[in-house]
Amino acid sequence: MESCVPPGFRFHPTDEELVGYYLRKKVASQKIDLDVIRDVDLYRIEPWDLQEHCKIGYEEQSDWYFFSYKDRKYPTGTRTNRATLTGFWKATGRDKAVRDGKQQGGGGLIGMRKTLVFYTGRAPNGRKTDWIMHEYRLETDENAAPQAS
Repeated sequence: MESCVPPGFRFHPTDEELVGYYLRKKVASQKIDLDVIRDVDLYRIEPWDLQEHCKIGYEEQSDWYFFSYKDRKYPTGTRTNRATLTGFWKATGRDKAVRDGKQQGGGGLIGMRKTLVFYTGRAPNGRKTDWIMHEYRLETDENAAPQAS
């Protein structure tokens, strides 16, 4: 299931483009000009299987882009379920602010980027792997927690 793109096409969006264009349009159910980011159920797929679902074009890739809904651990709770059949995604480090570079004065906050690492097994005894994922979310200055840049 790969996207149809012309030979030589490269997809290397910035954090600002991922949040300000792709994610914002996806959340608003608006059409995205080029269909290169797939919808994936991240919690029913292992990281090593992502390439076959998210491949763009014919060239070798080291980064894959996809949309996925956050799965809740409990139906009425706010905790996120990040488990797969063989392991789990664990957040690491601080969330990074994504700013709109087109705005005057340094740009307003448009989103946040969370870094996650995949562990095989079950918490707290999982084994860390080399799989890393960046999770993006829309954000505004009004509802953002204070962050050190």
